[in-house]
Amino acid sequence: MELEIYGVFREAGIEEKSAKAIAATINKALEQNIYSKELATKGDIDNVRLELRTEIARVEANIIKWIVGALFAAAGVGMAIARLFLTSH
Repeated sequence: MELEIYGVFREAGIEEKSAKAIAATINKALEQNIYSKELATKGDIDNVRLELRTEIARVEANIIKWIVGALFAAAGVGMAIARLFLTSH
């Protein structure tokens, strides 16, 4: 790739020494950028999917637990109110 960059600069009329220095600098920056990034593999993505599915299942179970509890509480309150009205009249 460095040779391609060098060739483009030479064709644009930049002198040889400057073209080599610029091409080497660009090539070094590109290599550092490529190697500094962490790329996810298919296995990494599969692990994240599994973690997300597990977390979603846990949250769903927690929501169901709270809904069932709220329904029992509402039924209890309803029965208490009904009993209050039925016994007071």
